[in-house]
Amino acid sequence: MGYLTHHWAIDPFALIVVITIIANEIGLGRLRHHSLPARTRRRRRKAFVFYSGLAVLLIAIDSPVDYWSSSYFFVHMIEHILIVFAAPILVVAGAPWIPLMFALPVTTRRKVGRFLYLSKRAQGLRAIGRFIRSPWFALISFNAAMLLWHIPAWFELAQRNQFVHVWAMHTSFFVTGVLFWLQILNSYPMKPARGPVWQAGSIIATNVVMTLMAMSMSILTTVSWYSNYSHIHGVTLSPFADQQIGAAILWVCGDFWALPALIVIIRRAIAEEGSLSNVVDRLTGRAPAQTLASFHPARPRAPAPTGTLEEGPEN
Repeated sequence: MGYLTHHWAIDPFALIVVITIIANEIGLGRLRHHSLPARTRRRRRKAFVFYSGLAVLLIAIDSPVDYWSSSYFFVHMIEHILIVFAAPILVVAGAPWIPLMFALPVTTRRKVGRFLYLSKRAQGLRAIGRFIRSPWFALISFNAAMLLWHIPAWFELAQRNQFVHVWAMHTSFFVTGVLFWLQILNSYPMKPARGPVWQAGSIIATNVVMTLMAMSMSILTTVSWYSNYSHIHGVTLSPFADQQIGAAILWVCGDFWALPALIVIIRRAIAEEGSLSNVVDRLTGRAPAQTLASFHPARPRAPAPTGTLEEGPEN
C-alpha cells in the first residue's frame, strides 16, 4: 500500500493546475449569466472531463508514478502513456477554450482578441498559429516527440536533469498530444481540419510508429538501451526484462487507444463516403468504385404544375 500512499510531490505544476481550474470556473460563471440552462449543464459536463485530464496529469507527474519511474522503466512508460494519450484526449474532449477565455475581464478579452485577430503586428503570430494547428504538423510533431525522447541519449538526459524531464519532455508530450487530438475530436469552437479518412490514416500511422518502437525495444534487441536503469540499488528486475515489460505496455496500450478511436472514425468515414470499400479506396489513393446506380440514366423530373412551387431546401 505504501507504493500508492508514499512519495507524492507538490511542485509548481500543481499550482498551475489549481490556477487553471480557478480560471475555468470564473469563465463558466460568467458564461452562465448569458446562456440557457441546457448549455450551462453541457459546459459543466465538459468541465468535469477537462478536470479529469488535469487529474491524470497530476497523477503522472506528482504521484508515486513519477517517483517509481526513476527506478523502473515500465513505470516510466505508464507515465508516458498517461501524458501522451490519456490526458490530452480528456483535455481536448473537455473543450475548455471558451471558459478559459472568459476568465479574462471583458476589456482585456476584447483587447487581446483585437490584437490577435485584427492587428497587423500579430500577423506573424497568426501565421505561426496556423502552422502549429495544421494537421500535418500535429501528426508529425506528435510522433517525432515519441520517437526522439526515447532515443537513449535524450532519454538519459531527461533522467539526469529534472527540468528537462518535466518542462521539456513531458511538456512536448502533452502539447503535441493536444494538437494531435484536436485533429481527431471536436473541441468547440475548434473542429478537425481534415475528414475521417485522413483521421483514420493518422491513427493507423501513429499506431504503426508505436508498434515499431515497442518491437525495437523488445523483440528486435537483446540488450537494455538505457544505462541509467542498469545500476539502481535494490532493484532486482533485470534492466532488459524491465525494458521488455515497458515495451509491451507501449504496444498493448497503443492498441487500447487506437482501436476504439479507429472504430469511431471508420464509422464516421463510412457515413461520409457511402461504403467501406470507398473508404479503403480513399486511403489507398484509388478512385472510389462506381455503384450500380451510377450506371442508370438520370430520369428527367416532371415539371411542376402551373401555379405551384417545387419543394426545395429553401422552402
